[in-house]
Amino acid sequence: MQYLIGIDVGTSGTKTVLFDIEGRPLNSKTVEYPMSQPYNGWAEQAPEDWWRAVVEGLNAVFVNHNPGDVVGIGLSGQMHGLVMLDKNGAVLLPSIIWCDQRTGAECEQINNILGEKRVIEITANPPMTGFTAAKILWVQNNEPEVYEKCAHILLPKDYIRYMLTGEFATEVSDASGMQLMDVAKRDWSGEVLGKLNIDRSLLGTMHESPDITGKVHKAAAKATGLAEGTPVVGGAGDNPAAAIGTGIVREGSAFTTIGSSAVVYAVSDEIRIDMQGRVHSLCASVPGKWTVMSCTQAAGLSLKWLRDACFISDAKEAGKRGTDIYDIMTGMASEIPVGAERLLYLPYLMGERSPHPDPNCRGVFFGLSAMHKRDHMVRAVMEGVAFSQLECVEVFREMGVPIDDMTLTGGGGRSPLWQQMLADLYGCPVATLTSDEGGALGVALLAGVGAGVYSSVEQAADAVVKKNTALKNNENSQRLYMPYYEIYKRLYRSLKPEFDKLADA
Repeated sequence: MQYLIGIDVGTSGTKTVLFDIEGRPLNSKTVEYPMSQPYNGWAEQAPEDWWRAVVEGLNAVFVNHNPGDVVGIGLSGQMHGLVMLDKNGAVLLPSIIWCDQRTGAECEQINNILGEKRVIEITANPPMTGFTAAKILWVQNNEPEVYEKCAHILLPKDYIRYMLTGEFATEVSDASGMQLMDVAKRDWSGEVLGKLNIDRSLLGTMHESPDITGKVHKAAAKATGLAEGTPVVGGAGDNPAAAIGTGIVREGSAFTTIGSSAVVYAVSDEIRIDMQGRVHSLCASVPGKWTVMSCTQAAGLSLKWLRDACFISDAKEAGKRGTDIYDIMTGMASEIPVGAERLLYLPYLMGERSPHPDPNCRGVFFGLSAMHKRDHMVRAVMEGVAFSQLECVEVFREMGVPIDDMTLTGGGGRSPLWQQMLADLYGCPVATLTSDEGGALGVALLAGVGAGVYSSVEQAADAVVKKNTALKNNENSQRLYMPYYEIYKRLYRSLKPEFDKLADA
C-alpha cells in the first residue's frame, strides 16, 4: 500500500490528511489555534502553533497505517504571511498573516520606489496590504532591530517545510503572492529586491509545485512519526492547492470557494495582468500555467459575524439538537425573495482586496427598514457575497480569461442556495465536488506527481477529482438580480470618500 499526505496550514487550523494513491482520504485530523489581533486591523499567529498542529495531526493520521508507506508529502497554506527566522532558525516575531491591514503606508512606499505601473508589470499586482513585501517593509520601518537579526524569510507552509526537512525553499504559486517575483519569469525579481533593500539570501530556493524540495530529517521523523527520508514536494498556496484538488488545471475552468474569505480562481495558458489591480495574477501550481484570482476578504466571515451578532441563542439550541445553525439561517434566507426586499449588503468587514483594493472600506447594510427581520439580513449577506464574486468574474472576462464552467467549494459550497445564486449570476452551470478535501488533496496530488505516482498534474486531477451534477443557471432569476446588482456596484463608488474620511476620524 502506498500513501500520500496533504498538510494544509489554514488560518483557523491545520488539516492533515492521509490519502491512498487513488485520492481517497483514509484518516484526517484538524488542529485549531488562535489568531491574535492586538490592534485594530492587525492579525498575527505564532508559527510554533502551526508546527504543533502538524505534529499532532501527523501522529493522529497514522493510527492503523504504516508511515513507512508514505511516498510523498505536499504542503499547502494560507498565502502572504510573513515568517522571519534568525540564523539559528528561531522565530523572531509573530507571523503577520494575510488579513493584516497595518501596511497601508508601506504600500505607498512600494509605489513610490518602483512606480505604480512598474510594480504591476513585474509582480502582476499592485501593492497590497495583505501581501508579504509590504509586511517586510513594515518590519524594516518599525522593528529595525528585528530585521537586523533576520536570516530567513518564509511563508507559512514553507516554515513547516523547514521544520520537516531543514530546507529553506518555496514554490512559484505561493511565492508569486509575496510581490517579490517576476511572475512572468517565475523567479525572484532582482529589480524589486534591490530597490526594496531585501537581500536575496533571505529568501528560499524557488521550485515548481510538484518538485521534490527536501526529505524528512531525523528530528522531524521522531516528532511526527514519519519515516526519515520521506520526500516533501513544493506544494502550493492555499488557493492554487485548492485548484488542483478541485480539478481546475486547464484554461476555461474556474472555481469559487467560499470560506472565511471568498476566492474566484481561473487558469490561463499565458500570463494576463489587470493593470488596474482589481484582481491578482499569479503562477499556477501547474507548471507552465498562470492564474487570475480574486479575493473577497469577508465572505463566510460575514455570515459568521451575523450568526454571532444575531443568532447566539439559536446556535446554542441548534447545537443541542445536533443541527447546523448555518442550515437554519440559509433556510430562512431561502424564503425571502431575490433582493431581500430592497436590502443590500456590502461585505467589507475586513477592508477589501477584489475588485476594490481598499483597506479603508467597511461593511454596510443599505436600505434597512423597520419591516426587515433577521431572515432578510441573512439573504442580503449571502447576496452581497455573491454580488462581490460576480463583480470579480466580470473583470476576468474583461481580461479575456475564459470561464466555461465553475466549481463551488468551501463551507459555502454546502449551501444549495448560494450555489444557485452563483449559477444565476455567473450565467453558467455551477458544480460541487463529490468529495471536497480542497487544498490537502491538491498538494497530495502534487506529492504524487513528485513521487512518480502520476505523470503530470493534469493526469492526477483527471484520475481523482469527481464532481456532482451541476446546477444550471436560471435566466429569469438572473434578470431579477440585475437591478440590485447595479445598485450594489454603485454603492462602493459613492461611499469610498466617506470610507476614507472614517478611517482618518
